[in-house]
Amino acid sequence: MRWAAGLLLALAACGSVSPESAADRCEDRARAAQGPTVGLTLGANSNSGPFASGSIGITSDAIRGRDPAQLYDECVFRLTGEMPVRPVRLR
Repeated sequence: MRWAAGLLLALAACGSVSPESAADRCEDRARAAQGPTVGLTLGANSNSGPFASGSIGITSDAIRGRDPAQLYDECVFRLTGEMPVRPVRLR
């Protein structure tokens, strides 16, 4: 019986995603499809002195040249079963 309760809880966690939450998640994916992302961190501390680090990332959607707006619409539809409640906001 305990496993049945656990299964029900697991299935409940897979429930529908709110339209706003889906829009936020899918906007992140659409932004990443716009092209490479670059991060740079510079700083200093009293123990080790100055430091720097960097990163470059690119998604498979960006490599394939997928349209970020179309990707957003498809993503929201896949998560909610409905079209987006707001247009994509890309930066």
